[in-house]
Amino acid sequence: MRLRAKLFRGLGDLSRLRVLEALRDGPLSAGEIVTRTGLSQPNASMHLACLAECGLVTWERHGKFVHYEITDKRVVKLLDHAEDLLLEVGPLIEACPRYRRPTRAGQRARTKRR
Repeated sequence: MRLRAKLFRGLGDLSRLRVLEALRDGPLSAGEIVTRTGLSQPNASMHLACLAECGLVTWERHGKFVHYEITDKRVVKLLDHAEDLLLEVGPLIEACPRYRRPTRAGQRARTKRR
């Protein structure tokens, strides 16, 4: 279960999901990923490195360009299943108070209590 939780924690990052969504139709260069995701180049590189270290993305150098690709098509299927599930439970997840991001004030309050 811990390994599964770690996988979903990794997939729970909005930037990494943007990268995976950009790659779902096939390989892209780092520059194309930056363009499609709206991430900065350093930020995209950091998330690509994370996804590669976890085995979800592979990369290959083509001349001066590096192209990235989703390693296993089951990742794409997982994204598809998540989308299907969200069609049914998305409004409930959106309304769930436990899934909301903490406000900065809430973060400061927790930090002071520690």
